[in-house]
Amino acid sequence: MNHSSPAWRGSMLLCLALLWAPTAWARELQVVDAGSGLPIAAATLVAGGAQTLSDASGRAELAETAGSSVSARAPGYQRRTLALAGSGPLRIALQPIQPKALYLSAYGIGNALLRADALQLIERTELNALVIDIKGDRGIVPYRSAAVAAAGLAQPIVTVADMPALMAELKGRGLYLIARIVVFKDEPLAQAQPRWAVHDARGQLWQDREELAWIDPFERAAWERSLALAEEAAALGFDELQFDYLRFPDQAGLRFGQPNTEAGRVAAIVAFLDAARRRVARYNVFIAADIFGYVVWNSDDTQIGQQLESLAGHVHLFSPMLYPSGFAFGIPGHREPMKAPYELVAHSLQRAGERTGRGPPLYRPWLQAFADYAFDHQAFGATEIRAQIDAAEAQGAQGWMLWNPRNRYEAAGLKDKEQPR
Repeated sequence: MNHSSPAWRGSMLLCLALLWAPTAWARELQVVDAGSGLPIAAATLVAGGAQTLSDASGRAELAETAGSSVSARAPGYQRRTLALAGSGPLRIALQPIQPKALYLSAYGIGNALLRADALQLIERTELNALVIDIKGDRGIVPYRSAAVAAAGLAQPIVTVADMPALMAELKGRGLYLIARIVVFKDEPLAQAQPRWAVHDARGQLWQDREELAWIDPFERAAWERSLALAEEAAALGFDELQFDYLRFPDQAGLRFGQPNTEAGRVAAIVAFLDAARRRVARYNVFIAADIFGYVVWNSDDTQIGQQLESLAGHVHLFSPMLYPSGFAFGIPGHREPMKAPYELVAHSLQRAGERTGRGPPLYRPWLQAFADYAFDHQAFGATEIRAQIDAAEAQGAQGWMLWNPRNRYEAAGLKDKEQPR
């Protein structure tokens, strides 16, 4: 070839460019249990938007160009983020955790007294986690939110002045933090955008027993408010996003944007979960779904779009609401649920595990920490609360959560915190 020809010069320039171009080397990682040092298989690692899973030996590879840090999570462990500094293999040790949580509403997290009482109880007992409303039953978001503003909604109520600072404080206490996001029960959005709302048979805006309107789960444009809030919560540092009211209203005769069939309902719920997972993938958070207690017993979708096996591949965790007061007809073998809190929780989790397998998705149940409202209005004290907890732990649940809508909790039924050795 003529070395002075344009073709020769072009070939040489290409070779030099390839020689001098930065090479994306693979960085070897290993994820292990911080206590035992044993490898953790199927841990999820995210760096710079790239995601991979660890193999049976806990090992995985990420491109050096993937990002400046890597996030690792696995069921039963605290998520951890490390800088991808230096070179050579990187060992990521994860701390085991079984989240044992209290629930705080948008008002509870913003009320200094209720929040302090909850944190003192966590300090004294086996509790180690909080479920916090990021969007509550009435659509209230506790902090000043860009996602709410983008939806064109006002925020007349703000209960937390500085959410990043509060998150830093809670994280500094070593707490596992769960963001509860109420999805389709959304009074503010339904009133602002009635074309997205659920309507009654006459075409009027439908309201539930609490006189609150819902958005139509078929209306994908209406999903954005909840998806944007999920992303905000993930960016704030929550470990888990828990979607509640992820269902159709449990009332017949309502009007929706599509035919109200079981297949259509289930497909809508699955599609929302998939959209949520894509939206927050780079934050490497767990996705959980609250489900009715009877969903684990019913083979259909319970007329609300929650069919257990159909949803199983789209969440990391199911959170069945196993309150005895919520089981109006009892369960097989136990027709008086208030007299059998242990059996109700144990048998429900056993049934759920049999239907979806013992591996992921895992189960973390909601347990009753409030007085009965459906049967004899009895108090729910230490004996009943402990029975539920013992049943959940005996069935290998991924922790448990206590629900009290008033956000008032006592140590009754809880074990004292173990002291460091």
